[in-house]
Amino acid sequence: MKPIRTRTVRAVVVAIAAGSLALTGCSDSNGKNTKDDSKSKEDAKAQSKPVAYGDAQASNGPAEAVAGAKSGGTINVYQQSDLSHMDPGQIYVSDAGQFANLIHRGLTNFQEDDKGNLTVVGDVATDSGKASDGGKTWTYTLKDDIKDEDGNVITSADVRHTIERQYSKVIFDGPTYVQSWLSGSDYRKALPDGPYKGKHLPDSVLETPDAKTVVFHFKAAQPDLPQALAMAGYAIVPEKQDTKAKYDKAPAALGPYKISEYKAGKSLKLVKNDQWDEKTDSVRHQYVDGYDFTNTIDQESQTKRLIADQGEAKNAIQFTDSVAPTQLSAVIGDPDAKKRTIQGYQVYVWGLTFNLDSAKMKDKKIRDAITYAIPNQSMVQADGGRYGGEVAGGLLAPTLPGFDPKYDPFGKLKKPNGDPAKAKELLKEAGFKQGTKLSYAYSNTPRGQAQMVIIKDALNKLGFDVQAKEIDRATFYEQVGKLKNPYDLYMTGWGQDWPSPSTVITPVYDGDLVADGAPNYSHIDDPKVNALIKKAVTEKPEQAAKTWEEAHHRIVEDTNPQAPVYYSKQMQLFGSNIGGGRFSTESSYIDINDVFLKKP
Repeated sequence: MKPIRTRTVRAVVVAIAAGSLALTGCSDSNGKNTKDDSKSKEDAKAQSKPVAYGDAQASNGPAEAVAGAKSGGTINVYQQSDLSHMDPGQIYVSDAGQFANLIHRGLTNFQEDDKGNLTVVGDVATDSGKASDGGKTWTYTLKDDIKDEDGNVITSADVRHTIERQYSKVIFDGPTYVQSWLSGSDYRKALPDGPYKGKHLPDSVLETPDAKTVVFHFKAAQPDLPQALAMAGYAIVPEKQDTKAKYDKAPAALGPYKISEYKAGKSLKLVKNDQWDEKTDSVRHQYVDGYDFTNTIDQESQTKRLIADQGEAKNAIQFTDSVAPTQLSAVIGDPDAKKRTIQGYQVYVWGLTFNLDSAKMKDKKIRDAITYAIPNQSMVQADGGRYGGEVAGGLLAPTLPGFDPKYDPFGKLKKPNGDPAKAKELLKEAGFKQGTKLSYAYSNTPRGQAQMVIIKDALNKLGFDVQAKEIDRATFYEQVGKLKNPYDLYMTGWGQDWPSPSTVITPVYDGDLVADGAPNYSHIDDPKVNALIKKAVTEKPEQAAKTWEEAHHRIVEDTNPQAPVYYSKQMQLFGSNIGGGRFSTESSYIDINDVFLKKP
Protein backbone atom coordinates (compact mmCIF):
# COMPACT_ATOMS: atom_id res chain seq x y z
CA MET A 1 0.00 0.00 0.00
CA LYS A 2 2.56 2.47 0.77
CA PRO A 3 7.62 7.54 -0.49
CA ILE A 4 6.66 4.51 -1.48
CA ARG A 5 8.33 6.00 -0.71
CA THR A 6 7.07 2.97 1.09
CA ARG A 7 3.55 2.35 1.74
CA THR A 8 3.97 3.45 5.32
CA VAL A 9 3.10 0.48 7.42
CA ARG A 10 1.04 0.96 10.56
CA ALA A 11 2.90 2.33 13.57
CA VAL A 12 2.41 0.44 16.79
CA VAL A 13 2.88 0.75 20.51
CA VAL A 14 5.19 -1.99 21.68
CA ALA A 15 6.53 -3.59 24.80
CA ILE A 16 9.53 -5.69 24.01
CA ALA A 17 9.20 -8.03 26.94
CA ALA A 18 6.14 -7.97 29.17
CA GLY A 19 3.57 -6.95 26.61
CA SER A 20 4.42 -9.22 23.70
CA LEU A 21 2.80 -12.53 22.84
CA ALA A 22 4.61 -15.83 22.48
CA LEU A 23 4.65 -17.33 19.01
CA THR A 24 3.33 -20.65 20.24
CA GLY A 25 0.27 -19.30 21.97
CA CYS A 26 -0.99 -16.57 24.25
CA SER A 27 -2.85 -15.92 27.45
CA ASP A 28 -5.83 -13.72 28.14
CA SER A 29 -5.80 -10.96 30.72
CA ASN A 30 -6.59 -13.51 33.44
CA GLY A 31 -3.64 -15.69 32.52
CA LYS A 32 -5.78 -18.41 30.89
CA ASN A 33 -4.48 -20.06 27.76
CA THR A 34 -6.36 -19.10 24.63
CA LYS A 35 -6.49 -20.73 21.25
CA ASP A 36 -3.93 -19.52 18.73
CA ASP A 37 -6.03 -18.67 15.69
CA SER A 38 -3.60 -16.23 14.11
CA LYS A 39 -3.38 -16.26 10.35
CA SER A 40 -1.11 -18.81 8.66
CA LYS A 41 0.68 -18.93 5.32
CA GLU A 42 -2.30 -20.91 4.00
CA ASP A 43 -4.45 -17.86 4.69
CA ALA A 44 -1.88 -15.71 2.91
CA LYS A 45 -1.97 -18.08 -0.06
CA ALA A 46 -5.72 -17.61 -0.27
CA GLN A 47 -5.08 -13.84 -0.43
CA SER A 48 -2.72 -14.24 -3.41
CA LYS A 49 -5.20 -15.38 -6.05
CA PRO A 50 -4.76 -13.88 -9.54
CA VAL A 51 -6.69 -10.69 -10.25
CA ALA A 52 -9.41 -10.84 -12.91
CA TYR A 53 -10.18 -8.06 -15.41
CA GLY A 54 -13.85 -7.10 -15.52
CA ASP A 55 -15.99 -6.18 -18.51
CA ALA A 56 -18.61 -3.46 -18.87
CA GLN A 57 -21.26 -5.48 -17.05
CA ALA A 58 -19.00 -5.99 -14.02
CA SER A 59 -18.29 -2.25 -14.05
CA ASN A 60 -21.90 -1.12 -13.93
CA GLY A 61 -23.29 0.20 -10.65
CA PRO A 62 -24.66 0.05 -8.13
CA ALA A 63 -22.30 -2.05 -6.04
CA GLU A 64 -23.71 -5.27 -4.64
CA ALA A 65 -25.54 -4.48 -1.40
CA VAL A 66 -24.00 -5.53 1.91
CA ALA A 67 -26.27 -7.90 3.83
CA GLY A 68 -28.21 -6.08 6.54
CA ALA A 69 -26.81 -2.68 5.65
CA LYS A 70 -28.67 0.41 6.86
CA SER A 71 -28.32 4.06 5.94
CA GLY A 72 -27.51 6.98 8.18
CA GLY A 73 -25.28 8.05 11.05
CA THR A 74 -21.62 8.99 11.29
CA ILE A 75 -18.66 6.66 11.72
CA ASN A 76 -15.87 7.82 14.02
CA VAL A 77 -12.37 7.15 12.69
CA TYR A 78 -9.45 6.77 15.07
CA GLN A 79 -6.02 7.75 13.78
CA GLN A 80 -2.81 8.55 15.64
CA SER A 81 -1.62 11.08 13.07
CA ASP A 82 -2.77 13.10 10.08
CA LEU A 83 -3.15 11.63 6.61
CA SER A 84 0.12 11.66 4.67
CA HIS A 85 -1.59 13.17 1.60
CA MET A 86 -5.02 13.90 0.12
CA ASP A 87 -3.91 14.86 -3.41
CA PRO A 88 -4.29 11.64 -5.44
CA GLY A 89 -1.04 12.23 -7.32
CA GLN A 90 0.85 12.20 -4.01
CA ILE A 91 -0.86 9.14 -2.54
CA TYR A 92 1.36 6.11 -2.20
CA VAL A 93 0.92 5.13 1.44
CA SER A 94 -1.65 3.09 3.30
CA ASP A 95 -3.62 5.67 5.26
CA ALA A 96 -4.12 7.92 2.25
CA GLY A 97 -4.92 4.96 0.02
CA GLN A 98 -7.68 3.86 2.39
CA PHE A 99 -8.99 7.42 2.54
CA ALA A 100 -8.91 7.73 -1.27
CA ASN A 101 -11.69 5.19 -1.74
CA LEU A 102 -14.04 7.50 0.14
CA ILE A 103 -13.53 10.63 -1.95
CA HIS A 104 -11.54 9.82 -5.13
CA ARG A 105 -12.24 7.82 -8.28
CA GLY A 106 -9.90 6.64 -11.04
CA LEU A 107 -10.23 5.05 -14.47
CA THR A 108 -10.31 1.63 -12.79
CA ASN A 109 -10.68 0.21 -9.29
CA PHE A 110 -10.49 -3.10 -7.44
CA GLN A 111 -13.81 -4.82 -6.79
CA GLU A 112 -13.65 -7.36 -3.97
CA ASP A 113 -16.15 -10.11 -3.22
CA ASP A 114 -16.93 -11.53 0.22
CA LYS A 115 -14.22 -14.17 -0.22
CA GLY A 116 -11.53 -11.60 -0.98
CA ASN A 117 -11.34 -12.32 -4.72
CA LEU A 118 -10.29 -9.24 -6.69
CA THR A 119 -11.52 -8.02 -10.06
CA VAL A 120 -10.35 -4.84 -11.78
CA VAL A 121 -13.42 -2.99 -13.01
CA GLY A 122 -14.05 0.29 -14.74
CA ASP A 123 -14.57 3.09 -12.24
CA VAL A 124 -14.77 6.33 -14.21
CA ALA A 125 -14.20 4.13 -17.29
CA THR A 126 -16.78 1.73 -18.70
CA ASP A 127 -14.57 -1.33 -18.22
CA SER A 128 -11.08 -2.36 -17.12
CA GLY A 129 -9.64 -1.32 -20.48
CA LYS A 130 -9.31 -2.66 -24.01
CA ALA A 131 -5.85 -3.76 -25.12
CA SER A 132 -4.61 -3.84 -28.71
CA ASP A 133 -1.30 -3.97 -30.56
CA GLY A 134 -0.16 -6.85 -28.38
CA GLY A 135 -0.84 -4.92 -25.18
CA LYS A 136 1.08 -1.80 -26.20
CA THR A 137 -2.11 0.22 -26.69
CA TRP A 138 -4.89 0.54 -24.14
CA THR A 139 -8.17 2.35 -24.78
CA TYR A 140 -10.61 3.61 -22.17
CA THR A 141 -14.09 5.00 -22.70
CA LEU A 142 -15.54 7.17 -19.93
CA LYS A 143 -18.92 6.57 -18.32
CA ASP A 144 -21.64 9.15 -18.80
CA ASP A 145 -22.23 11.91 -16.26
CA ILE A 146 -19.40 11.28 -13.80
CA LYS A 147 -19.14 14.60 -11.94
CA ASP A 148 -16.93 16.18 -9.33
CA GLU A 149 -18.41 17.62 -6.14
CA ASP A 150 -19.20 20.94 -7.90
CA GLY A 151 -21.08 19.24 -10.72
CA ASN A 152 -18.37 19.48 -13.40
CA VAL A 153 -18.60 16.55 -15.82
CA ILE A 154 -15.38 14.53 -16.07
CA THR A 155 -13.98 14.32 -19.61
CA SER A 156 -10.92 12.83 -21.27
CA ALA A 157 -9.18 16.20 -20.78
CA ASP A 158 -9.36 15.63 -17.02
CA VAL A 159 -7.80 12.19 -17.39
CA ARG A 160 -5.01 13.60 -19.55
CA HIS A 161 -4.47 16.38 -17.02
CA THR A 162 -4.28 13.81 -14.20
CA ILE A 163 -1.52 11.87 -15.92
CA GLU A 164 0.42 14.90 -17.16
CA ARG A 165 0.49 16.72 -13.80
CA GLN A 166 2.45 13.77 -12.42
CA TYR A 167 5.34 14.76 -14.69
CA SER A 168 5.64 18.10 -12.89
CA LYS A 169 7.59 18.86 -9.72
CA VAL A 170 4.28 19.56 -7.99
CA ILE A 171 4.03 15.79 -7.58
CA PHE A 172 6.90 14.11 -5.75
CA ASP A 173 5.43 11.30 -3.62
CA GLY A 174 3.12 9.27 -5.87
CA PRO A 175 3.55 6.16 -8.01
CA THR A 176 5.61 6.38 -11.21
CA TYR A 177 4.56 3.25 -13.10
CA VAL A 178 2.41 4.81 -15.81
CA GLN A 179 4.70 7.82 -16.39
CA SER A 180 7.73 5.54 -16.69
CA TRP A 181 5.93 3.17 -19.03
CA LEU A 182 4.90 6.08 -21.23
CA SER A 183 8.12 8.12 -21.22
CA GLY A 184 10.93 6.09 -19.65
CA SER A 185 12.62 6.24 -16.24
CA ASP A 186 13.57 9.91 -16.75
CA TYR A 187 9.98 10.73 -17.66
CA ARG A 188 10.01 14.21 -16.12
CA LYS A 189 12.19 15.43 -18.99
CA ALA A 190 9.33 14.66 -21.40
CA LEU A 191 7.06 17.25 -19.77
CA PRO A 192 8.99 19.05 -16.99
CA ASP A 193 6.23 21.57 -16.22
CA GLY A 194 3.44 19.05 -16.55
CA PRO A 195 0.36 20.58 -18.22
CA TYR A 196 0.69 23.87 -16.36
CA LYS A 197 2.27 25.88 -19.18
CA GLY A 198 -0.01 24.65 -21.93
CA LYS A 199 2.17 21.81 -23.22
CA HIS A 200 1.00 18.20 -23.50
CA LEU A 201 2.32 14.74 -24.23
CA PRO A 202 2.11 13.94 -27.95
CA ASP A 203 -0.82 11.89 -29.24
CA SER A 204 1.66 9.12 -29.98
CA VAL A 205 2.00 8.72 -26.20
CA LEU A 206 -1.32 9.84 -24.69
CA GLU A 207 -4.28 10.47 -26.98
CA THR A 208 -7.69 11.98 -26.28
CA PRO A 209 -9.51 11.86 -29.66
CA ASP A 210 -12.81 12.97 -28.11
CA ALA A 211 -14.30 13.91 -24.74
CA LYS A 212 -15.08 10.29 -23.85
CA THR A 213 -11.96 8.43 -25.06
CA VAL A 214 -8.44 8.07 -23.64
CA VAL A 215 -5.74 6.05 -25.42
CA PHE A 216 -2.39 5.07 -23.85
CA HIS A 217 0.44 4.20 -26.26
CA PHE A 218 3.37 2.28 -24.76
CA LYS A 219 6.64 1.18 -26.34
CA ALA A 220 6.29 -2.24 -24.74
CA ALA A 221 3.30 -4.35 -23.71
CA GLN A 222 1.87 -3.36 -20.32
CA PRO A 223 -0.54 -6.12 -19.26
CA ASP A 224 -0.75 -4.73 -15.70
CA LEU A 225 -2.00 -1.28 -16.71
CA PRO A 226 -5.58 -1.83 -15.40
CA GLN A 227 -4.15 -2.69 -11.97
CA ALA A 228 -1.75 0.26 -11.99
CA LEU A 229 -4.56 2.67 -12.86
CA ALA A 230 -6.58 1.27 -9.94
CA MET A 231 -4.00 2.73 -7.53
CA ALA A 232 -5.15 5.78 -5.61
CA GLY A 233 -2.18 7.66 -7.07
CA TYR A 234 -3.88 7.73 -10.48
CA ALA A 235 -7.30 8.91 -9.31
CA ILE A 236 -8.76 11.80 -11.31
CA VAL A 237 -7.83 15.41 -10.57
CA PRO A 238 -10.28 17.60 -12.54
CA GLU A 239 -8.43 20.22 -14.58
CA LYS A 240 -10.74 23.02 -13.38
CA GLN A 241 -10.15 22.11 -9.73
CA ASP A 242 -6.37 21.70 -9.74
CA THR A 243 -4.68 24.14 -7.34
CA LYS A 244 -1.24 22.52 -7.69
CA ALA A 245 0.49 22.17 -4.31
CA LYS A 246 -2.57 23.51 -2.46
CA TYR A 247 -4.67 20.64 -3.83
CA ASP A 248 -3.15 18.38 -1.18
CA LYS A 249 -5.13 20.19 1.51
CA ALA A 250 -8.43 20.61 -0.33
CA PRO A 251 -9.02 18.07 -3.14
CA ALA A 252 -12.28 17.94 -5.08
CA ALA A 253 -14.27 14.74 -4.56
CA LEU A 254 -15.64 12.37 -7.19
CA GLY A 255 -16.43 9.58 -4.73
CA PRO A 256 -19.36 9.13 -2.33
CA TYR A 257 -17.96 11.57 0.27
CA LYS A 258 -16.37 15.02 0.26
CA ILE A 259 -14.41 17.07 2.78
CA SER A 260 -16.52 19.46 4.86
CA GLU A 261 -13.90 20.43 7.43
CA TYR A 262 -10.17 19.86 7.82
CA LYS A 263 -7.96 20.90 10.73
CA ALA A 264 -4.39 19.90 9.89
CA GLY A 265 -2.95 17.46 12.40
CA LYS A 266 -6.18 17.29 14.37
CA SER A 267 -9.37 16.30 12.60
CA LEU A 268 -11.19 15.74 9.32
CA LYS A 269 -14.90 15.58 8.58
CA LEU A 270 -16.46 13.97 5.51
CA VAL A 271 -20.06 14.34 4.41
CA LYS A 272 -22.04 12.88 1.53
CA ASN A 273 -21.14 14.06 -1.96
CA ASP A 274 -24.50 14.70 -3.62
CA GLN A 275 -22.90 14.61 -7.09
CA TRP A 276 -21.91 10.94 -6.72
CA ASP A 277 -24.32 8.54 -8.41
CA GLU A 278 -24.38 4.94 -7.17
CA LYS A 279 -25.54 3.80 -10.61
CA THR A 280 -22.07 4.62 -11.96
CA ASP A 281 -20.13 2.88 -9.20
CA SER A 282 -19.77 -0.91 -8.84
CA VAL A 283 -17.41 -0.74 -5.85
CA ARG A 284 -18.49 1.85 -3.27
CA HIS A 285 -21.49 2.50 -1.06
CA GLN A 286 -22.79 5.61 0.65
CA TYR A 287 -24.43 4.02 3.66
CA VAL A 288 -23.39 6.45 6.39
CA ASP A 289 -23.91 10.20 6.35
CA GLY A 290 -20.26 10.87 6.99
CA TYR A 291 -16.98 10.16 8.75
CA ASP A 292 -15.40 12.05 11.64
CA PHE A 293 -11.62 11.53 11.77
CA THR A 294 -9.75 12.27 14.98
CA ASN A 295 -6.05 12.23 14.15
CA THR A 296 -4.61 12.53 17.66
CA ILE A 297 -5.45 9.18 19.28
CA ASP A 298 -2.49 6.86 19.83
CA GLN A 299 -2.85 3.12 19.39
CA GLU A 300 -2.97 2.32 23.07
CA SER A 301 -5.88 4.71 23.50
CA GLN A 302 -7.61 3.48 20.35
CA THR A 303 -7.44 -0.10 21.58
CA LYS A 304 -8.60 0.72 25.12
CA ARG A 305 -11.59 2.71 23.85
CA LEU A 306 -12.64 -0.01 21.42
CA ILE A 307 -12.27 -2.82 23.96
CA ALA A 308 -14.44 -0.84 26.41
CA ASP A 309 -16.95 -0.17 23.63
CA GLN A 310 -18.68 2.71 25.39
CA GLY A 311 -20.44 5.78 23.97
CA GLU A 312 -19.01 7.11 20.69
CA ALA A 313 -16.53 4.20 20.54
CA LYS A 314 -19.41 1.91 19.55
CA ASN A 315 -19.54 3.78 16.24
CA ALA A 316 -15.74 3.83 15.75
CA ILE A 317 -13.19 2.01 13.64
CA GLN A 318 -9.43 1.76 13.42
CA PHE A 319 -8.53 3.07 9.98
CA THR A 320 -4.99 1.87 9.28
CA ASP A 321 -3.70 1.52 12.83
CA SER A 322 -3.89 -1.83 14.59
CA VAL A 323 -4.57 -3.33 17.98
CA ALA A 324 -1.71 -2.30 20.27
CA PRO A 325 0.59 -5.30 20.85
CA THR A 326 0.53 -4.63 24.60
CA GLN A 327 -3.23 -5.26 24.55
CA LEU A 328 -3.43 -8.13 22.08
CA SER A 329 -3.84 -10.70 24.84
CA ALA A 330 -6.72 -8.68 26.29
CA VAL A 331 -8.47 -8.62 22.91
CA ILE A 332 -7.85 -12.28 22.12
CA GLY A 333 -9.01 -13.33 25.59
CA ASP A 334 -12.21 -11.27 25.45
CA PRO A 335 -14.86 -13.01 23.29
CA ASP A 336 -16.83 -9.80 22.83
CA ALA A 337 -13.82 -7.82 21.67
CA LYS A 338 -12.40 -10.63 19.57
CA LYS A 339 -15.55 -10.94 17.47
CA ARG A 340 -15.12 -7.27 16.63
CA THR A 341 -11.73 -7.77 14.96
CA ILE A 342 -10.54 -8.33 11.43
CA GLN A 343 -7.37 -10.30 10.73
CA GLY A 344 -5.21 -11.08 7.74
CA TYR A 345 -1.77 -11.00 6.21
CA GLN A 346 -0.61 -7.61 5.10
CA VAL A 347 1.30 -7.18 1.87
CA TYR A 348 4.32 -5.74 3.69
CA VAL A 349 7.79 -7.08 4.35
CA TRP A 350 10.00 -5.34 6.90
CA GLY A 351 13.73 -5.33 6.17
CA LEU A 352 16.93 -3.79 7.49
CA THR A 353 18.11 -1.69 4.55
CA PHE A 354 21.83 -1.17 3.91
CA ASN A 355 22.91 2.10 2.33
CA LEU A 356 25.19 0.69 -0.37
CA ASP A 357 26.71 4.14 -0.92
CA SER A 358 28.12 4.04 2.60
CA ALA A 359 31.77 2.95 2.75
CA LYS A 360 30.94 0.84 5.81
CA MET A 361 28.30 -1.13 3.91
CA LYS A 362 30.34 -1.87 0.76
CA ASP A 363 31.59 -5.29 1.91
CA LYS A 364 28.92 -7.95 1.40
CA LYS A 365 30.40 -10.03 4.23
CA ILE A 366 29.61 -7.17 6.60
CA ARG A 367 26.03 -7.02 5.30
CA ASP A 368 25.67 -10.79 5.54
CA ALA A 369 27.06 -10.77 9.08
CA ILE A 370 24.50 -8.18 10.17
CA THR A 371 21.74 -10.19 8.46
CA TYR A 372 22.69 -13.36 10.34
CA ALA A 373 22.89 -11.45 13.63
CA ILE A 374 19.40 -9.92 13.51
CA PRO A 375 17.06 -11.54 16.07
CA ASN A 376 14.08 -11.69 13.72
CA GLN A 377 11.79 -13.29 16.25
CA SER A 378 12.42 -10.49 18.74
CA MET A 379 11.34 -8.04 16.04
CA VAL A 380 8.15 -10.05 15.51
CA GLN A 381 7.52 -10.15 19.25
CA ALA A 382 7.79 -6.38 19.46
CA ASP A 383 5.07 -6.09 16.84
CA GLY A 384 2.54 -8.41 18.43
CA GLY A 385 3.95 -11.90 18.13
CA ARG A 386 2.19 -14.34 15.84
CA TYR A 387 -0.75 -11.96 15.46
CA GLY A 388 1.53 -9.16 14.31
CA GLY A 389 3.93 -10.88 11.95
CA GLU A 390 6.09 -13.84 11.01
CA VAL A 391 9.82 -14.32 10.53
CA ALA A 392 10.81 -13.62 6.91
CA GLY A 393 13.13 -15.75 4.82
CA GLY A 394 13.05 -13.47 1.78
CA LEU A 395 11.89 -10.08 0.55
CA LEU A 396 8.63 -11.14 -1.16
CA ALA A 397 5.49 -11.41 0.96
CA PRO A 398 3.36 -14.55 1.39
CA THR A 399 0.50 -12.65 -0.30
CA LEU A 400 2.31 -12.75 -3.65
CA PRO A 401 1.50 -15.50 -6.19
CA GLY A 402 4.22 -18.16 -6.25
CA PHE A 403 5.49 -17.41 -2.73
CA ASP A 404 7.97 -20.07 -1.59
CA PRO A 405 7.53 -20.71 2.18
CA LYS A 406 10.76 -22.74 2.33
CA TYR A 407 13.00 -20.03 0.89
CA ASP A 408 15.36 -19.11 3.71
CA PRO A 409 19.00 -18.56 2.63
CA PHE A 410 20.02 -17.06 5.99
CA GLY A 411 18.51 -19.90 8.03
CA LYS A 412 16.05 -17.72 9.90
CA LEU A 413 13.39 -20.38 10.17
CA LYS A 414 15.81 -22.67 12.01
CA LYS A 415 17.47 -19.89 14.03
CA PRO A 416 14.83 -17.16 14.29
CA ASN A 417 16.79 -15.31 16.96
CA GLY A 418 19.83 -15.03 14.75
CA ASP A 419 23.20 -16.73 14.42
CA PRO A 420 25.78 -14.53 16.18
CA ALA A 421 28.53 -17.13 15.77
CA LYS A 422 28.13 -17.14 11.99
CA ALA A 423 28.00 -13.34 12.03
CA LYS A 424 31.28 -13.06 13.97
CA GLU A 425 32.93 -15.56 11.61
CA LEU A 426 32.02 -13.41 8.60
CA LEU A 427 33.18 -10.24 10.35
CA LYS A 428 36.55 -11.85 11.05
CA GLU A 429 36.89 -12.80 7.36
CA ALA A 430 36.06 -9.18 6.43
CA GLY A 431 38.81 -7.82 8.70
CA PHE A 432 36.26 -6.08 10.88
CA LYS A 433 37.56 -3.54 13.39
CA GLN A 434 35.93 -3.58 16.81
CA GLY A 435 34.21 -0.32 17.69
CA THR A 436 33.30 0.58 14.09
CA LYS A 437 30.60 3.22 14.26
CA LEU A 438 27.34 2.68 12.37
CA SER A 439 24.66 5.35 11.92
CA TYR A 440 21.22 3.76 12.28
CA ALA A 441 18.23 5.94 11.36
CA TYR A 442 14.85 5.18 12.88
CA SER A 443 11.37 6.68 12.92
CA ASN A 444 10.24 8.23 16.21
CA THR A 445 7.23 5.95 16.40
CA PRO A 446 6.84 3.35 19.16
CA ARG A 447 7.52 0.65 16.57
CA GLY A 448 10.58 2.45 15.26
CA GLN A 449 11.91 2.96 18.76
CA ALA A 450 11.43 -0.71 19.66
CA GLN A 451 13.14 -1.81 16.45
CA MET A 452 16.03 0.53 17.22
CA VAL A 453 16.58 -0.99 20.68
CA ILE A 454 16.67 -4.52 19.27
CA ILE A 455 18.95 -3.73 16.32
CA LYS A 456 21.30 -1.60 18.40
CA ASP A 457 21.65 -4.32 21.03
CA ALA A 458 22.31 -7.07 18.46
CA LEU A 459 24.93 -5.11 16.54
CA ASN A 460 26.67 -3.73 19.63
CA LYS A 461 27.15 -7.34 20.77
CA LEU A 462 29.03 -7.95 17.51
CA GLY A 463 31.38 -5.10 18.29
CA PHE A 464 29.78 -2.26 16.36
CA ASP A 465 29.19 1.11 17.98
CA VAL A 466 25.67 1.90 16.80
CA GLN A 467 24.76 5.58 16.72
CA ALA A 468 20.94 5.79 16.72
CA LYS A 469 19.58 8.77 14.79
CA GLU A 470 15.93 9.62 15.42
CA ILE A 471 13.85 11.02 12.54
CA ASP A 472 10.33 12.41 12.78
CA ARG A 473 7.74 9.97 11.49
CA ALA A 474 6.32 12.48 9.03
CA THR A 475 9.65 12.88 7.19
CA PHE A 476 11.33 9.51 7.80
CA TYR A 477 11.04 8.16 4.27
CA GLU A 478 11.82 11.54 2.80
CA GLN A 479 15.09 11.60 4.76
CA VAL A 480 16.22 8.03 4.06
CA GLY A 481 15.05 8.50 0.47
CA LYS A 482 17.77 11.06 -0.21
CA LEU A 483 20.68 9.73 -2.25
CA LYS A 484 23.18 11.55 -0.07
CA ASN A 485 21.61 10.65 3.25
CA PRO A 486 24.17 10.33 6.08
CA TYR A 487 22.98 6.96 7.41
CA ASP A 488 24.48 3.48 7.11
CA LEU A 489 21.32 1.48 7.66
CA TYR A 490 17.60 1.85 8.45
CA MET A 491 14.45 -0.26 8.74
CA THR A 492 11.98 0.11 5.88
CA GLY A 493 8.72 -1.62 5.02
CA TRP A 494 7.37 -2.27 1.54
CA GLY A 495 4.21 -3.82 0.14
CA GLN A 496 3.14 -4.86 -3.33
CA ASP A 497 1.00 -2.41 -5.29
CA TRP A 498 -0.89 -5.30 -6.86
CA PRO A 499 -0.32 -9.07 -6.75
CA SER A 500 2.88 -9.20 -8.81
CA PRO A 501 6.57 -9.36 -7.82
CA SER A 502 7.11 -6.61 -10.40
CA THR A 503 5.61 -4.10 -7.96
CA VAL A 504 8.22 -4.97 -5.34
CA ILE A 505 11.39 -5.82 -7.26
CA THR A 506 11.12 -3.01 -9.82
CA PRO A 507 10.55 0.03 -7.58
CA VAL A 508 12.78 -1.12 -4.71
CA TYR A 509 15.68 -2.90 -6.42
CA ASP A 510 15.92 -1.56 -9.99
CA GLY A 511 19.19 0.33 -10.45
CA ASP A 512 17.62 2.50 -13.14
CA LEU A 513 15.35 3.95 -10.47
CA VAL A 514 18.01 5.18 -8.06
CA ALA A 515 17.05 8.80 -7.41
CA ASP A 516 16.15 11.26 -4.68
CA GLY A 517 12.70 10.39 -3.39
CA ALA A 518 12.64 6.99 -5.08
CA PRO A 519 11.97 3.84 -3.02
CA ASN A 520 15.27 2.20 -3.97
CA TYR A 521 16.46 3.02 -0.45
CA SER A 522 19.55 0.80 -0.60
CA HIS A 523 20.68 2.36 -3.93
CA ILE A 524 21.26 -1.12 -5.34
CA ASP A 525 22.37 -1.01 -8.98
CA ASP A 526 23.16 -4.59 -9.93
CA PRO A 527 23.47 -5.11 -13.72
CA LYS A 528 22.16 -8.68 -13.53
CA VAL A 529 19.13 -7.66 -11.47
CA ASN A 530 18.45 -4.79 -13.85
CA ALA A 531 18.65 -7.15 -16.83
CA LEU A 532 16.30 -9.67 -15.19
CA ILE A 533 13.76 -6.90 -14.50
CA LYS A 534 13.86 -5.78 -18.15
CA LYS A 535 13.41 -9.41 -19.22
CA ALA A 536 10.55 -10.17 -16.85
CA VAL A 537 8.40 -7.19 -17.80
CA THR A 538 8.28 -8.37 -21.43
CA GLU A 539 7.39 -11.99 -20.67
CA LYS A 540 4.12 -13.83 -20.33
CA PRO A 541 3.04 -14.45 -16.72
CA GLU A 542 4.24 -18.07 -16.41
CA GLN A 543 7.74 -17.33 -17.70
CA ALA A 544 7.88 -13.96 -15.93
CA ALA A 545 7.23 -15.70 -12.59
CA LYS A 546 10.45 -17.72 -13.04
CA THR A 547 12.42 -14.62 -14.00
CA TRP A 548 11.14 -12.67 -10.99
CA GLU A 549 12.11 -15.60 -8.75
CA GLU A 550 15.62 -15.59 -10.24
CA ALA A 551 15.86 -11.84 -9.64
CA HIS A 552 14.67 -12.27 -6.06
CA HIS A 553 17.30 -14.93 -5.36
CA ARG A 554 20.00 -12.77 -6.93
CA ILE A 555 19.02 -9.82 -4.75
CA VAL A 556 18.83 -11.74 -1.46
CA GLU A 557 21.74 -14.14 -1.90
CA ASP A 558 24.27 -12.44 -4.17
CA THR A 559 23.78 -8.74 -3.42
CA ASN A 560 21.93 -8.47 -0.08
CA PRO A 561 20.92 -4.79 -0.11
CA GLN A 562 18.30 -5.45 2.56
CA ALA A 563 18.12 -8.08 5.28
CA PRO A 564 14.69 -9.79 5.42
CA VAL A 565 13.21 -9.39 8.91
CA TYR A 566 9.50 -10.20 9.03
CA TYR A 567 6.23 -10.44 7.14
CA SER A 568 3.53 -8.19 8.57
CA LYS A 569 0.06 -9.21 9.74
CA GLN A 570 -2.99 -7.17 10.66
CA MET A 571 -5.52 -7.14 13.49
CA GLN A 572 -7.93 -4.23 13.83
CA LEU A 573 -10.82 -3.49 16.19
CA PHE A 574 -14.14 -1.80 15.57
CA GLY A 575 -17.11 -0.80 17.73
CA SER A 576 -20.16 -2.98 18.35
CA ASN A 577 -22.46 -0.76 16.26
CA ILE A 578 -20.29 -1.12 13.15
CA GLY A 579 -21.73 -3.42 10.52
CA GLY A 580 -20.01 -4.86 7.44
CA GLY A 581 -16.61 -5.10 9.14
CA ARG A 582 -14.40 -7.42 7.10
CA PHE A 583 -10.75 -7.76 6.14
CA SER A 584 -9.91 -6.41 2.68
CA THR A 585 -7.47 -8.45 0.61
CA GLU A 586 -6.71 -5.39 -1.48
CA SER A 587 -6.00 -2.87 1.28
CA SER A 588 -4.89 -5.17 4.15
CA TYR A 589 -7.25 -3.19 6.42
CA ILE A 590 -10.95 -3.04 7.22
CA ASP A 591 -12.88 -2.82 3.95
CA ILE A 592 -13.89 0.83 4.01
CA ASN A 593 -16.34 0.34 1.14
CA ASP A 594 -18.70 -1.95 3.08
CA VAL A 595 -19.06 -0.49 6.57
CA PHE A 596 -22.31 0.89 8.00
CA LEU A 597 -23.97 1.52 11.36
CA LYS A 598 -26.29 -1.19 12.64
CA LYS A 599 -28.33 1.42 14.55
CA PRO A 600 -27.88 4.76 12.71
